[in-house]
Amino acid sequence: MKIKKLGRQEYAPVFEAMKHFNDTRTESTEDELWVVEHFPVFTQGLAGKAEHLLRQSHIPVVQIDRGGQITYHGLGQVVVYTMINFKRRKQGVRHIVSALENAIIATLADYGITAAADPQKPGVYVGARKIASLGLRIKNGSVYHGLALNVNMDLSPFQQINPCGYAGMEMVQMADLLPQNQMPTFDEVADKLTAHLVRELA
Repeated sequence: MKIKKLGRQEYAPVFEAMKHFNDTRTESTEDELWVVEHFPVFTQGLAGKAEHLLRQSHIPVVQIDRGGQITYHGLGQVVVYTMINFKRRKQGVRHIVSALENAIIATLADYGITAAADPQKPGVYVGARKIASLGLRIKNGSVYHGLALNVNMDLSPFQQINPCGYAGMEMVQMADLLPQNQMPTFDEVADKLTAHLVRELA
């Protein structure tokens, strides 16, 4: 599995690149993980309801083709797009979702943070607070989009939305749960997360 580090990017060009990758891949195309940090953006899924955007701001809202409702991406959040041919791997989509959740949980455990998945609500939680979001698009036997882990970011834009469609959902990040002198860098967390993803998706 190839790992591509895209650095800091606006959302729209990466979204277009994901669609192009998936539409043009063949049976022999290697699976890839794209690691990126986005400038502030709200993304609204296919079934997204307008009422989950509670107020307008300078942050753009982009309509996209993943499942789920509205979420926020911003600097200090590790986003990993999972460009995976699950049909070739003979893995179900549920397996992919569990692999993503397990990789996030294992990454957080590396820093002494206890987290868990919730079978009723996709994503990863520390207690009742959400620390990571998932959203996938299934097309032609492959998946794209992926996950977003809150590391050290401004969480206030989440107050402008019902995160993932849940009113009152409280978000949390690693920086809220670790002493400042133990806070890892963005790159360190990204490297640990991709290593766990490669193991979970093997």
